[in-house]
Amino acid sequence: MRARLASRTGWEYNRTSGDNLSVSVNGTSEIPSSQAWEAIQGGYDLQVHVAPDVIERRIDDLDLAKEFLSRGLKGFVLKSHYFPTAERAQVVTKAVPGIKVYGAIALNHSVGGLNPVALELAGRAKNRIVWMPTVDAANETAGRPDGTKKHLPFWAKIQLELAATGLAPAPITVIQEDGSLTSIARSCLELIHKYDMILATGHLGRKEILALVKASKEIGLKRVMVTHAEFPSQNLSPDEQLELAELGAVIEHCFTTMHTGKASWPGVAESIRRVGPERCIISTDLGQTINPPVSDGLAMFAQTLLDAGFSQADVTRMAVTNPTAIIE
Repeated sequence: MRARLASRTGWEYNRTSGDNLSVSVNGTSEIPSSQAWEAIQGGYDLQVHVAPDVIERRIDDLDLAKEFLSRGLKGFVLKSHYFPTAERAQVVTKAVPGIKVYGAIALNHSVGGLNPVALELAGRAKNRIVWMPTVDAANETAGRPDGTKKHLPFWAKIQLELAATGLAPAPITVIQEDGSLTSIARSCLELIHKYDMILATGHLGRKEILALVKASKEIGLKRVMVTHAEFPSQNLSPDEQLELAELGAVIEHCFTTMHTGKASWPGVAESIRRVGPERCIISTDLGQTINPPVSDGLAMFAQTLLDAGFSQADVTRMAVTNPTAIIE
């Protein structure tokens, strides 16, 4: 017999009667079953925020590597909005045998924005993911004195502090007024292609993401990932996600977006079904002091999807198979 329970958000779950079930106010299944843990064995988390950082984090990169190893996970990507992490990732990989950690760079003002020199050196340093502008994207208003004050992420405090000291360069866009890609953005794509790095769309807006993905296809990029498609500054519809997937991009869905109430679990389930698990990746975007441990968050994500009716094979495809294919 199947038990049918609902959270305060109305998000329905299906679990075998007798299972211990805990559902958060935002609809996250907070007690992963053995099936959920099995579904993510050997998986990668392609977006974690851990110490050392300019923002307080709940764990550092070395201890996260040990945590992942103990949970049967294969590795993760170190994301910083402010600093390149490729060299740091190589040190962690050597320090914790059995775990593979990859570095990344986000093209914000702290590295010169859309900076071909930074990208050339990142490629030489074995950088893996290149995020287009995130905190400094023109599309991202969180963290600006005149921007949104709703559901502010942790980095917004840093942005506001910088602005208060007068350090507030113009926000970055990758398109011109006519919607075409800027020449500097195209130069960045060519360097990503040169070093076979992964292009991630960061906090760009809909028009920018579409222009970027189309240009990536023209240039011949093999690894393109649409960053946290449900995050408020992206908020891509299922049809928009499908269009990007059909252009060759893989669609990333991040645990924290739904767990913190920035988007709904039913919404992400609808998007995954529209696009298909074969073209989706699940990441956590975790590391914040008030949120769950990273590996637990990945398992909670898996459980929430299982409870929404996705098969264990579907979850494994999104947590293990697809991340492995794009990162290795």
